Amino acid sequence: MKNLSFLAVLSLLALTFPLAIASDPSPLQDFCVGVNTPADGVFVNGKFCKDPKLVTSDDFFFTGLQKARPVANAVGSNVTAVNVNNLPGLNTLGISIVRIDYGVNGQNPPHTHPRATEILYVGHGTLLVGFVTSNGDGNRLFTKTLKEGDVFVFPEGLIHFQANIGKFPAVAFAALSSQNPGVVTIANTVFGSNPAIDPNVLARAFQLDPKVVLDLQNKFKK
Repeated sequence: MKNLSFLAVLSLLALTFPLAIASDPSPLQDFCVGVNTPADGVFVNGKFCKDPKLVTSDDFFFTGLQKARPVANAVGSNVTAVNVNNLPGLNTLGISIVRIDYGVNGQNPPHTHPRATEILYVGHGTLLVGFVTSNGDGNRLFTKTLKEGDVFVFPEGLIHFQANIGKFPAVAFAALSSQNPGVVTIANTVFGSNPAIDPNVLARAFQLDPKVVLDLQNKFKK
């Protein structure tokens, strides 16, 4: 693994094409319930702004993205996000970045970013990546095998995935067109919701036996 910090910078810079459209659409969070007075509010469709006189260079700084992360979960990947929550200077800038470490046979399972387009840069390894179009387009699968130095784009809101199909661990960097892109992991959302979705609803939707659905819900129970 080499020059990972340099690759991270390249990935972030790649998102700034062009700056005129590198900005957050509305909304910047899952929902924003209106309040009658500011005193009752917590967010302003994103984050409140710090007094400019109190801003320092540290507000625009994050370190350590070059370091490999341990991979010890069921899907075999570790996503390190750098967004407005841990880099406050990103507020209102409409960009963020993540590092993804993949173990052997690891994957970043099917998921969506409800508020962002994603551009992925492979720093090391071999990844099978793809996304699926919406119902109106026939749910077409666009997929590609990526190697070191390759780039792939996932359109905003579409289900997509990455899987390590190489013999060694892999790493990628992704830039996203939102300060808070959000993540909806399909399996976790459908089978791990709190409270659980009625198993009969999911059984019919996925054409499965309700017992299979119950087993899946137990696996994803939080």
